[in-house]
Amino acid sequence: MISKFTRIAALAAMMSLAGSAAFAAASDYAFEPVNAELKKGDDVTVAVRLTNKATGKPVVDAVIFRTRVDMAPDGMAEMESPVTPLPVKDPGVYAFKTDLPMAGRYQLTLSAKVQGEPETVTGKVVIKAIK
Repeated sequence: MISKFTRIAALAAMMSLAGSAAFAAASDYAFEPVNAELKKGDDVTVAVRLTNKATGKPVVDAVIFRTRVDMAPDGMAEMESPVTPLPVKDPGVYAFKTDLPMAGRYQLTLSAKVQGEPETVTGKVVIKAIK
């Protein structure tokens, strides 16, 4: 016969495992470019997809609160362009207007809050501007 103490200990262990499995980490999410190559110019639309790595599903309703576009991948981080968010059209896809004045590689750095995730999700997406 199983003692009362053993049943209580087993129940406590199950509850602690169930509680810890409910939370993901910020590293469980990834930003990726919708198009990795874009034509250089002013008012270029750059779109990124935010997905949950474990499920592969898009993350909807994330609040992106910090963005930066620069040419850091080509050693010119000081070449920064303004970034303006655009309305969300597709679930999990976040689009921005920015200037890509010259051909080369640009880095879009993002910080977002995901519902239910206590940590800030950050990501860096490299895109290439072509002539």
